Amino acid sequence: MIEVEHLTKHYGQKVAVNDVSFVVRPGSVTGFLGPNGAGKSTTMRMIMGLDRPTSGRALVNGAPYRTFRDPLRQVGALLEAKAVHSGRSAYAHLLSLAATHGIPKARVHEVIEMTGLDAVAKKRVGGFSLGMGQRLGIAAALLGDPRTLILDEPVNGLDPDGVVWVRQLARRMAADGRTVFLSSHLMSEMAQTADRVVVLGRGRVLADAPIGEFVAAGEGGAQRVLVRTPAPDQLFGALGTAASAVTPREDGAFVVVGPDARHIGDVAARVGAPVHELTPMGASLEEAYMALTRDDVEYRSEAVR
Repeated sequence: MIEVEHLTKHYGQKVAVNDVSFVVRPGSVTGFLGPNGAGKSTTMRMIMGLDRPTSGRALVNGAPYRTFRDPLRQVGALLEAKAVHSGRSAYAHLLSLAATHGIPKARVHEVIEMTGLDAVAKKRVGGFSLGMGQRLGIAAALLGDPRTLILDEPVNGLDPDGVVWVRQLARRMAADGRTVFLSSHLMSEMAQTADRVVVLGRGRVLADAPIGEFVAAGEGGAQRVLVRTPAPDQLFGALGTAASAVTPREDGAFVVVGPDARHIGDVAARVGAPVHELTPMGASLEEAYMALTRDDVEYRSEAVR
């Protein structure tokens, strides 16, 4: 379990993390979301004892990380995949880490195979691609067979096969009763991986909820239905004010906000408007996230015209 209690971090006049509290429980995957500059990496570094908080505390399994005598067996972390001596081979790097904790060589070979590094294990890390560097970082995190896993952007640079592998790894670790805490900017992937999300914005907690509740809250209570009809004027004219918005899509369908699919179908039957599709639409994790964080984005891009 990870317990973050009123964690605050100042860098001079800048408040990077502002009174942040949340709990990451074992047996599930907790996603950590937020725009660039929201304070996610700083929070993870404070959990790992790499940054000292201005106030508050972070506990892992009931104790500060810095107090562990065998940290690799307690927590596996990927925060900076490139924090490896570039002249060493992947095998030598993992072997040196294992030696500090009395971890047998057999475990080194095990994590190399587990992370797909067999073919490059004896090659110098300096020549690794970003994706292979990520795999090495995850191998190091798994080396001590820890009960807690903290991964910062673990799928960065991975190919589709690697992305699926990380998802399955996280789910498998959680199913085994371990604590899994990971950040990612890939909303589609987080939607398939996380059971719960913690969202930061400008150093503050904006949301801490099961992912289903978070997405449902992002709908704002409005029904959305995908409609395909060759008679849009007839159908939508008959719907009148019941539809608060009708938005055409590039594929010829329409997104109708307001009435549910049954009501739209009843109106279509009454006025004789043919309908080829009526599909209720729920909000996506990305939509819920964007709606929540739109006022907390520190680095904003202009829309492309």
